[in-house]
Amino acid sequence: MRTPLDPDMFDPVCPSGLSPVRVGDKWAGMVIRCLEHGPRRFSELRVPLRGVTAKALTKSLRGLERDGLVARTVHPGPARHVEYGLTPLGRSLLAPMAAMCAWAQEHWDELLDAREAAASPGRAA
Repeated sequence: MRTPLDPDMFDPVCPSGLSPVRVGDKWAGMVIRCLEHGPRRFSELRVPLRGVTAKALTKSLRGLERDGLVARTVHPGPARHVEYGLTPLGRSLLAPMAAMCAWAQEHWDELLDAREAAASPGRAA
């Protein structure tokens, strides 16, 4: 039996949302992180990714599969189920993603300041 995913592995104010560098769509990087320690079922991914709709998660998984980063495996039988796992290509993204996360954490305050300044109503055009 595998260890369940931590429902709080992605803090709502996590630097991943601030990172100006993205892999795929909004959710793809977080999906890849969820698959880091092995294949997962769709319902398992929904636990830490509780803010994503089923439709958006499906779209993200299909995009990752199309790009060769994730493999979809159907396990036949009476208890048929589907799992998603990283391919070797997807696994090769883990180190660069860790570096991007570390960079975002290091520059967290600067990123927040820049976003707040850009959103302020009195901002010069």
